[in-house]
Amino acid sequence: MTKIALVVFSDTNTMEAMGKLSNGFMIAKEAIEHGDELKIIFEGAGTKWIGELEKPEHMLHKLYAEVKPHITGVCDYCAKAFGVKSQVESAGIALISEYESHPSLRNLFVEGFQVITL
Repeated sequence: MTKIALVVFSDTNTMEAMGKLSNGFMIAKEAIEHGDELKIIFEGAGTKWIGELEKPEHMLHKLYAEVKPHITGVCDYCAKAFGVKSQVESAGIALISEYESHPSLRNLFVEGFQVITL
């Protein structure tokens, strides 16, 4: 079975970042259709995306809604640092603090995931 992990680091402030996220979600959608094991993690400035994507008027909202069940979580430390912890909690997405209040990205490699950063 293919194991794919998408890690979103990109901030919300450029069209390039939106393009990366959009393409990442397309990878996720294809992985879901093929029954691959999939993890999506938001880290760093990428934590700011959750509040934006929860807005029904956001152009990526529909695609986000399709892949949302596969979002593993959001970096606890970074969500606090970027002031979006309450938005993440309101969205019902887990905060991850496996290694010093951050997700353990090393564990993804140990578990055999192919990691794509966005």
